[in-house]
Amino acid sequence: MSTPTTTAEPAWSRTDRAKAAAQLMLGWVALLWLIEAVDYATGHALDAYGIVGRDPDTLTGVLTGSFLHYGFDHVASNSVPLLVLGFIAALSGIRRFLAACVLIVLADGIGTWLIAPSDGVTLGASGVVYGLFGYVVVRGFVERRVLGILVGVAVAAYWGGTFFLGLLPLDPTISWQGHLCGLLGGVLTALYYRRPTPRQAAPLS
Repeated sequence: MSTPTTTAEPAWSRTDRAKAAAQLMLGWVALLWLIEAVDYATGHALDAYGIVGRDPDTLTGVLTGSFLHYGFDHVASNSVPLLVLGFIAALSGIRRFLAACVLIVLADGIGTWLIAPSDGVTLGASGVVYGLFGYVVVRGFVERRVLGILVGVAVAAYWGGTFFLGLLPLDPTISWQGHLCGLLGGVLTALYYRRPTPRQAAPLS
């Protein structure tokens, strides 16, 4: 009796992955600009959905704060690094990327809610940007992939200095707490989603 065969779905090519990653990130950035346009048209009414430290009424900001900004200049400052880092991270697979982003958003939002000052509202995608930075830099090392390591080193060399300054409490209008929590979330996510190293089969005795 013959066993029926099933046709496996063809694996995505590198070009397909790149197109999907680009479309996803362009859509994400476009969404941020659209949300800010709505915020502007409503007199910045959406800013109320940000995070205020340890305020239970702003717990929803854990999920929404990363999609809101203080004006178009704020969106613009986050758009390029989000687009580039997100594209690099999404090349490893869209499902894995989306799962990683959920963890980064939650880690950034919850951490910011716990340690941010209670006299201001924290908004912006910069925490996610820092999370993706940490994720991309660390991922190659934990997976022991040469290309991933080279990409991580290049990203760290290009943005590392600027990102390091964003972790320091130098400007009261910049949430270093959100940056720190996002970065830690990205690093931990890379460690959590590392691919196990294949083990050699032991010879039968």
